[in-house]
Amino acid sequence: MNKTVALGIAFVVVVIGFLIYSSMHLAQARVEVCMSFNGQTACRTASADTREHAVRAATSNACSMIASGVTDTMACERSNPAGIQWK
Repeated sequence: MNKTVALGIAFVVVVIGFLIYSSMHLAQARVEVCMSFNGQTACRTASADTREHAVRAATSNACSMIASGVTDTMACERSNPAGIQWK
């Protein structure tokens, strides 16, 4: 086998191994956030590396279900959650 091919294969294996390792240890916080906006309520669960990122992701996911358009989505995401439950 050519030295270049062996180095290429080794590089790909290292990159794939790193991606698998980092993705398995990413979710340190899991939360369910309920958002109320314009008379509607939606709850979504998210996982992330920090509590703040998990809340932000769950809030964004919940707001995407009940708000339409950029302005409403931004207003929803800036409002206080109706409920937060850590899992």
